[in-house]
Amino acid sequence: MTTITAPASLLEPARPSLARLSAVEIRKMVDTRSGRWMLILIALTAVAMMPVILFAVPEEDQTLLEFFTASQTGVSFLLPVIGILAVTSEWSQRTALTTFTLVPERPRVLVAKLFAGSALGALFVAVGLVTAVISRGIGEVTGRSDGSWTLTPGRIGLTLLFAVLTLLMGAAFGMLFMNSPLAIVMFFVLPTLWTTLGEVVSKLKGAAGWLDTNRTLLALSEPGTITGEEWARAGTSLLLWLVLPLVIGVIRLIRREVK
Repeated sequence: MTTITAPASLLEPARPSLARLSAVEIRKMVDTRSGRWMLILIALTAVAMMPVILFAVPEEDQTLLEFFTASQTGVSFLLPVIGILAVTSEWSQRTALTTFTLVPERPRVLVAKLFAGSALGALFVAVGLVTAVISRGIGEVTGRSDGSWTLTPGRIGLTLLFAVLTLLMGAAFGMLFMNSPLAIVMFFVLPTLWTTLGEVVSKLKGAAGWLDTNRTLLALSEPGTITGEEWARAGTSLLLWLVLPLVIGVIRLIRREVK
Protein backbone atom coordinates (compact mmCIF):
# COMPACT_ATOMS: atom_id res chain seq x y z
CA MET A 1 0.00 0.00 0.00
CA THR A 2 1.44 3.36 -1.03
CA THR A 3 1.43 6.21 1.48
CA ILE A 4 0.83 9.61 -0.01
CA THR A 5 2.62 12.44 1.73
CA ALA A 6 1.30 15.95 1.36
CA PRO A 7 3.71 18.48 -0.14
CA ALA A 8 5.53 20.64 2.40
CA SER A 9 3.86 23.73 0.96
CA LEU A 10 0.44 22.34 1.97
CA LEU A 11 1.38 21.51 5.55
CA GLU A 12 0.31 23.84 8.35
CA PRO A 13 3.25 26.13 9.26
CA ALA A 14 4.75 25.82 12.70
CA ARG A 15 3.24 28.12 15.29
CA PRO A 16 5.68 30.93 16.19
CA SER A 17 7.05 30.70 19.71
CA LEU A 18 6.10 33.23 22.37
CA ALA A 19 9.70 34.45 22.45
CA ARG A 20 9.60 35.16 18.72
CA LEU A 21 6.26 36.96 19.02
CA SER A 22 7.64 39.05 21.87
CA ALA A 23 10.68 39.97 19.78
CA VAL A 24 8.37 41.03 16.94
CA GLU A 25 6.30 43.15 19.33
CA ILE A 26 9.43 44.86 20.66
CA ARG A 27 10.43 45.72 17.12
CA LYS A 28 6.95 47.09 16.41
CA MET A 29 7.17 49.30 19.51
CA VAL A 30 10.53 50.66 18.42
CA ASP A 31 9.80 51.01 14.70
CA THR A 32 6.84 53.38 15.04
CA ARG A 33 7.64 57.07 15.20
CA SER A 34 5.49 57.68 18.28
CA GLY A 35 6.92 54.67 20.10
CA ARG A 36 10.49 55.61 19.20
CA TRP A 37 10.06 59.13 20.53
CA MET A 38 8.50 57.85 23.73
CA LEU A 39 11.50 55.61 24.34
CA ILE A 40 13.89 58.48 23.61
CA LEU A 41 12.00 60.78 25.99
CA ILE A 42 12.13 58.20 28.79
CA ALA A 43 15.90 57.92 28.41
CA LEU A 44 16.38 61.70 28.14
CA THR A 45 14.25 62.25 31.24
CA ALA A 46 16.50 59.93 33.24
CA VAL A 47 19.56 61.92 32.14
CA ALA A 48 17.88 65.32 32.63
CA MET A 49 16.94 64.54 36.23
CA MET A 50 20.55 63.96 37.28
CA PRO A 51 21.66 67.66 37.26
CA VAL A 52 18.52 68.46 39.26
CA ILE A 53 19.67 66.14 42.04
CA LEU A 54 23.28 67.36 41.82
CA PHE A 55 22.44 71.05 42.11
CA ALA A 56 19.12 71.18 44.00
CA VAL A 57 19.45 68.48 46.68
CA PRO A 58 21.66 68.88 49.77
CA GLU A 59 24.96 67.00 49.57
CA GLU A 60 24.15 64.57 52.37
CA ASP A 61 20.85 63.62 50.70
CA GLN A 62 22.42 62.85 47.32
CA THR A 63 22.42 59.11 47.80
CA LEU A 64 22.57 56.51 45.06
CA LEU A 65 18.96 55.67 45.90
CA GLU A 66 17.98 59.31 45.38
CA PHE A 67 19.62 59.36 41.95
CA PHE A 68 18.06 56.01 41.02
CA THR A 69 14.58 57.10 42.09
CA ALA A 70 14.90 60.32 40.08
CA SER A 71 16.01 58.36 37.01
CA GLN A 72 12.67 56.55 36.97
CA THR A 73 10.58 59.71 36.52
CA GLY A 74 10.13 59.09 32.80
CA VAL A 75 9.26 55.45 33.44
CA SER A 76 6.44 56.46 35.79
CA PHE A 77 4.82 58.89 33.35
CA LEU A 78 5.71 57.69 29.86
CA LEU A 79 6.09 53.90 30.05
CA PRO A 80 2.30 53.41 30.47
CA VAL A 81 1.84 55.30 27.19
CA ILE A 82 4.07 52.70 25.53
CA GLY A 83 1.73 50.03 26.87
CA ILE A 84 -1.29 51.88 25.50
CA LEU A 85 0.23 52.39 22.06
CA ALA A 86 1.36 48.76 21.89
CA VAL A 87 -2.30 47.73 21.88
CA THR A 88 -4.09 50.60 20.14
CA SER A 89 -1.57 50.93 17.31
CA GLU A 90 -2.82 47.62 15.87
CA TRP A 91 -6.12 49.35 15.12
CA SER A 92 -5.01 52.92 14.43
CA GLN A 93 -2.31 51.83 11.96
CA ARG A 94 -4.53 49.08 10.47
CA THR A 95 -2.03 46.30 11.12
CA ALA A 96 -4.54 44.18 13.07
CA LEU A 97 -5.63 42.31 9.95
CA THR A 98 -2.05 41.22 9.22
CA THR A 99 -1.22 40.46 12.85
CA PHE A 100 -4.28 38.36 13.62
CA THR A 101 -4.18 36.59 10.24
CA LEU A 102 -0.63 35.43 10.87
CA VAL A 103 -1.39 34.62 14.51
CA PRO A 104 -5.13 33.95 14.90
CA GLU A 105 -4.77 33.26 18.63
CA ARG A 106 -5.24 36.79 19.89
CA PRO A 107 -4.46 36.01 23.56
CA ARG A 108 -0.96 34.87 22.50
CA VAL A 109 -0.40 38.16 20.70
CA LEU A 110 -1.58 40.02 23.79
CA VAL A 111 0.75 38.06 26.08
CA ALA A 112 3.62 38.76 23.68
CA LYS A 113 2.85 42.49 23.83
CA LEU A 114 2.87 42.42 27.63
CA PHE A 115 6.15 40.49 27.69
CA ALA A 116 7.69 42.91 25.19
CA GLY A 117 6.58 45.93 27.19
CA SER A 118 7.86 44.40 30.42
CA ALA A 119 11.21 43.76 28.76
CA LEU A 120 11.41 47.44 27.76
CA GLY A 121 10.49 48.40 31.32
CA ALA A 122 13.32 46.24 32.66
CA LEU A 123 15.68 47.83 30.14
CA PHE A 124 14.85 51.34 31.31
CA VAL A 125 15.24 50.35 34.95
CA ALA A 126 18.72 49.11 34.03
CA VAL A 127 19.44 52.32 32.08
CA GLY A 128 18.30 54.35 35.09
CA LEU A 129 20.55 52.34 37.40
CA VAL A 130 23.60 52.92 35.20
CA THR A 131 22.75 56.61 34.88
CA ALA A 132 22.36 56.90 38.66
CA VAL A 133 25.71 55.21 39.36
CA ILE A 134 27.52 57.45 36.86
CA SER A 135 25.87 60.58 38.25
CA ARG A 136 26.62 59.61 41.84
CA GLY A 137 30.23 59.06 40.79
CA ILE A 138 30.36 62.49 39.16
CA GLY A 139 28.97 64.00 42.35
CA GLU A 140 31.65 62.20 44.37
CA VAL A 141 34.48 63.41 42.12
CA THR A 142 33.26 67.01 42.01
CA GLY A 143 32.55 67.10 45.75
CA ARG A 144 28.84 67.78 45.30
CA SER A 145 27.56 64.46 46.66
CA ASP A 146 28.14 63.07 50.14
CA GLY A 147 25.29 60.59 50.46
CA SER A 148 25.26 56.82 50.80
CA TRP A 149 26.10 54.43 47.98
CA THR A 150 23.71 51.83 49.37
CA LEU A 151 21.13 50.43 46.96
CA THR A 152 19.71 47.03 47.84
CA PRO A 153 18.60 44.41 45.28
CA GLY A 154 15.19 44.48 46.92
CA ARG A 155 14.76 48.16 46.12
CA ILE A 156 15.79 47.54 42.51
CA GLY A 157 13.27 44.70 42.35
CA LEU A 158 10.48 46.92 43.68
CA THR A 159 11.35 49.57 41.10
CA LEU A 160 11.17 46.94 38.37
CA LEU A 161 7.82 45.74 39.72
CA PHE A 162 6.50 49.31 39.68
CA ALA A 163 7.64 49.77 36.07
CA VAL A 164 5.96 46.54 34.94
CA LEU A 165 2.73 47.35 36.80
CA THR A 166 2.46 50.82 35.27
CA LEU A 167 3.04 49.39 31.80
CA LEU A 168 0.39 46.70 32.36
CA MET A 169 -2.06 49.35 33.54
CA GLY A 170 -1.42 51.31 30.36
CA ALA A 171 -1.94 48.22 28.21
CA ALA A 172 -5.17 47.45 30.10
CA PHE A 173 -6.52 50.93 29.36
CA GLY A 174 -5.45 50.54 25.74
CA MET A 175 -7.46 47.32 25.42
CA LEU A 176 -10.41 48.83 27.26
CA PHE A 177 -10.78 51.89 24.99
CA MET A 178 -9.08 50.67 21.77
CA ASN A 179 -8.27 54.28 20.86
CA SER A 180 -4.90 55.92 21.49
CA PRO A 181 -5.94 59.51 22.40
CA LEU A 182 -8.92 58.39 24.47
CA ALA A 183 -6.96 55.72 26.34
CA ILE A 184 -4.08 58.10 27.14
CA VAL A 185 -6.43 60.81 28.39
CA MET A 186 -8.48 58.39 30.49
CA PHE A 187 -5.35 56.78 31.95
CA PHE A 188 -4.21 60.09 33.41
CA VAL A 189 -7.56 61.80 34.05
CA LEU A 190 -9.49 59.06 35.86
CA PRO A 191 -6.88 58.30 38.58
CA THR A 192 -6.24 62.03 39.03
CA LEU A 193 -9.96 62.69 39.36
CA TRP A 194 -10.27 59.92 41.92
CA THR A 195 -7.30 61.32 43.87
CA THR A 196 -8.90 64.77 43.88
CA LEU A 197 -12.25 63.41 45.06
CA GLY A 198 -10.50 61.47 47.81
CA GLU A 199 -8.88 64.66 49.05
CA VAL A 200 -11.97 66.88 48.76
CA VAL A 201 -14.83 64.57 49.80
CA SER A 202 -14.34 63.47 53.39
CA LYS A 203 -16.49 60.33 53.00
CA LEU A 204 -14.21 59.05 50.23
CA LYS A 205 -10.92 59.47 52.10
CA GLY A 206 -11.09 56.00 53.61
CA ALA A 207 -11.83 54.34 50.27
CA ALA A 208 -9.19 56.44 48.51
CA GLY A 209 -6.55 55.05 50.84
CA TRP A 210 -7.26 51.61 49.37
CA LEU A 211 -8.23 52.43 45.78
CA ASP A 212 -6.00 55.36 44.83
CA THR A 213 -2.92 54.05 43.02
CA ASN A 214 -1.24 57.45 43.38
CA ARG A 215 -1.11 56.61 47.09
CA THR A 216 -0.98 52.84 47.27
CA LEU A 217 1.83 52.35 44.74
CA LEU A 218 3.91 55.11 46.28
CA ALA A 219 5.38 52.58 48.71
CA LEU A 220 7.05 50.79 45.78
CA SER A 221 9.15 53.84 44.96
CA GLU A 222 9.90 55.15 48.45
CA PRO A 223 12.74 54.07 50.79
CA GLY A 224 11.93 51.72 53.63
CA THR A 225 10.28 48.36 54.10
CA ILE A 226 6.80 47.80 52.74
CA THR A 227 4.36 46.60 55.39
CA GLY A 228 1.69 43.95 54.93
CA GLU A 229 -1.02 46.59 54.97
CA GLU A 230 0.74 48.55 52.24
CA TRP A 231 0.90 45.41 50.08
CA ALA A 232 -2.82 44.85 50.74
CA ARG A 233 -3.64 48.43 49.74
CA ALA A 234 -1.57 48.13 46.56
CA GLY A 235 -3.24 44.84 45.62
CA THR A 236 -6.73 46.21 46.26
CA SER A 237 -6.16 49.29 44.12
CA LEU A 238 -4.69 47.17 41.31
CA LEU A 239 -7.86 45.09 41.23
CA LEU A 240 -9.72 48.25 40.21
CA TRP A 241 -7.17 49.95 37.95
CA LEU A 242 -5.40 46.94 36.43
CA VAL A 243 -7.31 43.67 36.72
CA LEU A 244 -10.81 45.02 35.94
CA PRO A 245 -9.88 46.99 32.79
CA LEU A 246 -7.56 44.15 31.73
CA VAL A 247 -10.34 41.54 31.91
CA ILE A 248 -12.83 43.76 30.08
CA GLY A 249 -10.17 44.77 27.57
CA VAL A 250 -9.17 41.17 26.80
CA ILE A 251 -12.82 40.30 26.14
CA ARG A 252 -13.14 43.30 23.81
CA LEU A 253 -9.92 42.47 21.99
CA ILE A 254 -10.92 38.84 21.43
CA ARG A 255 -14.41 39.71 20.20
CA ARG A 256 -13.64 42.79 18.14
CA GLU A 257 -14.06 42.34 14.42
CA VAL A 258 -11.00 42.96 12.28
CA LYS A 259 -11.80 45.13 9.26
